[in-house]
Amino acid sequence: QVQLVESGGGLVQPGGSLRLSCAASGTIYSINVMGWHRQAPGKQRELVASLTNGFSTNYADSVKGRFIISRDNAKNTVYLQMNSLKPEDTAVYYCNRVQSGVSYWGKGTLVTVSS
Repeated sequence: QVQLVESGGGLVQPGGSLRLSCAASGTIYSINVMGWHRQAPGKQRELVASLTNGFSTNYADSVKGRFIISRDNAKNTVYLQMNSLKPEDTAVYYCNRVQSGVSYWGKGTLVTVSS
């Protein structure tokens, strides 16, 4: 089993920045993919960004050039630096880790972009 704990959400004004963190614990395998998904009210959950243990990245078109995903393998932690935030980025952000074909999810952290 893997546990994921997110932190860093909150309220920010349009144009501002936030940094999300997600720490994994439990049975950790070196080959994995970690990432962030989000779900806005009334919408389906969508991929925001993902990063393999080999540092290959994938971003949603809506966040390219604004968000940066990174990880510290020694700490089993993934980060999401969110810049130039827009009201449409408002959502619950979920950390995700996939290893050995199993997908694990955090409980989510709320990001609200509003003036």
